[in-house]
Amino acid sequence: MPSNIDETDNHMDLATLNLKPLNLLIFPDWNQAEESVYLELEQIIRSLVSHPDRDFLTILIYVSESLEKSELDANLILSAIVMNLFMEEDLDTSCEPEIILLENLNRSQWLDILPHIQYRIKLSAENHQAVADSGIAPIPVVEQEQLSDITVDSQALALREFGNQLYRQGRYEAAIKHYQRFLVSQIGDIELYGNLSECLRNLNRIEEAIAILEQSIRNYPTAGQLHFQLIKVCQQNGRTQEAISSAEKATQILPNEYVFQLFKHLTLPIIYNTSDEIQFYKKRFVQELKKLIQQTSLKTPQDKINAFRGFSSFTNFYLAYQAHNVVESQSKYANLVHQVMAANYPQWVQPQSIPPVLENGKIRVGYISSYLHSYSGTLWLTGWLRYADTKHFEIYCYYTGNDPDPITEQFRQYSTEFRHIPYNLEAVCQQIIDDKLHILVFPEIGMDAPTIQIAALRLAPVQCSAWGHPVTSGLPTIDYFISSELMEPEDGQLNYSETLIKLPNIGVAYPKPIVGKLTQTRSDFDLREDAVIYLCCQAPFKYLPQYDFILAEIASRVPQAQFIFPRGELLRERLKRAFAAINLDSEDYCLFRTIPTRQDYIAINFLADVFLDTFTWSGGNTSLEAIACNLPIVTCPGEFMRGLHTYSFLKMLGVTDTIAKNEAEYIEIAVKLGRDSKWRLDIAQRMSQRQGNLFDDRVCVTALESFYQRVVRERLEGYSNSIEPI
Repeated sequence: MPSNIDETDNHMDLATLNLKPLNLLIFPDWNQAEESVYLELEQIIRSLVSHPDRDFLTILIYVSESLEKSELDANLILSAIVMNLFMEEDLDTSCEPEIILLENLNRSQWLDILPHIQYRIKLSAENHQAVADSGIAPIPVVEQEQLSDITVDSQALALREFGNQLYRQGRYEAAIKHYQRFLVSQIGDIELYGNLSECLRNLNRIEEAIAILEQSIRNYPTAGQLHFQLIKVCQQNGRTQEAISSAEKATQILPNEYVFQLFKHLTLPIIYNTSDEIQFYKKRFVQELKKLIQQTSLKTPQDKINAFRGFSSFTNFYLAYQAHNVVESQSKYANLVHQVMAANYPQWVQPQSIPPVLENGKIRVGYISSYLHSYSGTLWLTGWLRYADTKHFEIYCYYTGNDPDPITEQFRQYSTEFRHIPYNLEAVCQQIIDDKLHILVFPEIGMDAPTIQIAALRLAPVQCSAWGHPVTSGLPTIDYFISSELMEPEDGQLNYSETLIKLPNIGVAYPKPIVGKLTQTRSDFDLREDAVIYLCCQAPFKYLPQYDFILAEIASRVPQAQFIFPRGELLRERLKRAFAAINLDSEDYCLFRTIPTRQDYIAINFLADVFLDTFTWSGGNTSLEAIACNLPIVTCPGEFMRGLHTYSFLKMLGVTDTIAKNEAEYIEIAVKLGRDSKWRLDIAQRMSQRQGNLFDDRVCVTALESFYQRVVRERLEGYSNSIEPI
């Protein structure tokens, strides 16, 4: 049915119009007899309903002010036409044409909409005054008999651009339809192929996404961005060997694109199928890194630029998910990054003397990240800033990303100076130098490629990393790793190239998550009311294959168990094998759900019975949110700091019943929680009563600032010895 657009503002809000690649405009003379108007509109709409490209057409009908004074009603007329046509032709409602009524448009609004109109349909009875007032004269005019000749093929550019518009809006199904229609008669450009593949990937149509990229590379073999996208799609969907093979082909075609050398040598799986596979890729990374270092040349200016560009698009993020001490291989990799950055910016790698404390006596501390917004790797940092002693410290924040949200505003509010310098490495580095910081802190190093590059420079006399990414940076330019007493094993220093600083408790003043109240039910998520819901919410790369048997064992002892994986689709085949090993079907127990909103995710936490933490790399933000929802957590401490997050939270909370010593005990606790609802409730109640022990802990902030003061004082006094861990 037609929709009305009545604009009273100065400009047209095009977002309210459902415009298509082909938009046709008519100006009926509504002063004519109703039967005459009806018959002419019926002919046009009949032509559109049977048009082969009707899905790509919109008809816009101008309604003059004179209509308001007559007895005619445009909506009723058009609705009657459409209804009668569908009854006569016995058409499916999906064939209904897109009709928009335009009312009372001023000159500015016409100027807004006319660039999106492809044709005006000439009528036998037309409102000539409205045509003249609209300024539509330059738009091509077609007769009604010519409508069947108008196709989207004749408007190929409009079709492609409309697909791009839908892609940017996240309307992937519609964008795919328009892209594919364009490709029937045209060869797409590089942007179109990339966007089409992204649409398919976002709809989890991975085979098609890969196929379209392979097709596009045949058309544009030297388009580096298409090779890059193909490698990433393969890697992110567990096709590691395909990713490596694609990288090898890219290096042959584009030998000067260093990023493909990085992918060729250092690509790692997101998930592993077997424990042997972990060992294979662990060994391969070491061997291939050695080759890469030997092959990397920084002799010519172009060599330096190529290597710099390569590292700006690559991280070795997945290295630490192999459950071993990565300090040696991480340091070798980081030293290569440092050498590349030193070759490109020799002025920014020299040691810096500590600047004097100014008259106000304040130490200047900077925090830099691409994620100063609502992100798990930096959300904890707001507590350090919120409770900062502003009598003794000036806080400088450098936001290098560009997704600001309310959390960004918190960072801005808590800063003495907030610098938003997105995607400009040189500008942010120069700003840090100009600000003459005493200490520069990277909340995370390892997730964002440009951040690693910046961290490989010397921009402040003292530089620190924290546990937003809980792995040593390996960089010679990072002096200290700021961690947590509860999260570090006794020999923790062996896991870091930096000097380890252990702050009290969990080391951060984590703000209590706002979780609200539960307003949804299990039926909203297609969950059984009688099920024992185990929430398995970690990213797939945290699940290692040697622990898959644990879920199968729990299921064998809790038959009504349901394991929810909001992000675990990649684990499906592996879990099938683990469950089949004990004659169970994983599809009877494992649910792979896409959770669209934070509200839905929090609701799942409330509706679940048990949170199952991952081995070797435990939950961080997810565990803290589960605690805020009073959801019992089963965890088993790991060997490294990254495997002790949840353990430390529960220790600080004072609810340690569900901390297991080993895999067997983990299973026992998970089974008991599933079977014993009274014990489950008791734990949930104690978690609720003791949350004040965990959240917004200021003790660590005091210790952090004492560390800052000590290290600055000792530098000012000329001591060269490293500070002892506190």
